[in-house]
Amino acid sequence: MDESALFKISRTVEMRWLNPENPTGARGAGGQTCSGRKGAPCRWALKAGETWILGAGEGMGTIRRIWMTVSDWTPECLRGVVLRMYWDKAEKPAVEVPLGDFFCNPLGRRHAFNNAWFNNPENRNWNSTIPMPFRTAFRIEVTNESPRDVGMFWYHIDYTLGEAHDADTGYFQAYWNRENPTTLKRDFKILPQVEGRGRYLGCNMGLITRPFYRAWWGEGEVKIYLDGDREFPTLCGTGTEDYICTAWGTGTYSLPWYGCYFHKVLDEDRQQVSMYRLHGPDPIFFQYEIRVEMQQLGAWGGETSSQQLAATGQEGVQTAGVDDRGFIPVEKLLAENPTIYLFERQDDWCATAYFYLDRPASNLPVLASYTERVADLTGGE
Repeated sequence: MDESALFKISRTVEMRWLNPENPTGARGAGGQTCSGRKGAPCRWALKAGETWILGAGEGMGTIRRIWMTVSDWTPECLRGVVLRMYWDKAEKPAVEVPLGDFFCNPLGRRHAFNNAWFNNPENRNWNSTIPMPFRTAFRIEVTNESPRDVGMFWYHIDYTLGEAHDADTGYFQAYWNRENPTTLKRDFKILPQVEGRGRYLGCNMGLITRPFYRAWWGEGEVKIYLDGDREFPTLCGTGTEDYICTAWGTGTYSLPWYGCYFHKVLDEDRQQVSMYRLHGPDPIFFQYEIRVEMQQLGAWGGETSSQQLAATGQEGVQTAGVDDRGFIPVEKLLAENPTIYLFERQDDWCATAYFYLDRPASNLPVLASYTERVADLTGGE
């Protein structure tokens, strides 16, 4: 369907809305409960271990919009409830992501934002408008993997039927990863290696800094390895805040294709950051494989930083880059008062990567356990 021609009237495309008032989307079947007077606007508590099928359909079509809100905004819900999507009756889900993280609210927190494909307009609901094509069928479900029941769910899944998807139409995929903490001198995997032909759409990322650094965390460069790249990538950034299209550190902002919509200093030592980068105007295509990584690098310098490091009881710091002198003990830092341009960090990083692929499911590993997903989260707003 031609998205740019709003005036074009289709002879074949039909719209369906799935929600508790019409869970099958069948013609003439909406709003029947309570004599048609809003008898089923939501579904009640999702019990521990329970799975709900929010929507399913057959035929060739496209998911156009997903709207959702919940009555429980705790980490147990935002990280404990998993959203899964299946295309064309595949056994493996194409999307397997914690609920909040899928909608660009990582870290078990909610916050208002607005970007090209996802938004939380007033910090109390989510929308996704990224197109999700299917050829024969789809199924969308949520599973509560937390140990307790979580709140009420309101949702809409809007989709069209009757489009003709050719061989170059990809299947929407989403993958979530967390490393808590990351491994020293090993880049964080936003997207592990994916096999197939497709298009990388971007990601949202969450960061919780480890307390003893007390320094700028964002010197790491994004690296995108394409179609045979091994040691070095074809696409390489120049710094973390550069990748999300700002400079000289980051504040808070929310724009269509990039943003840092949450940046909170929890105390003297720790920060939490939520950010995103979407590749709409600057598409990234791959022909048979891709992987996306972020370096774990910080920067600091001078006597103040050395004294702060000593106050935390750390033995020293691993330098990197232009000042690659290896491990420097605190005593030497204090004695020399050096300027350390780059150093290797280990922080708590998570990311949800979005992409299209030429097959209904990818080769990526299954989702991490509930315990791994919620460890060390403070939640809140």
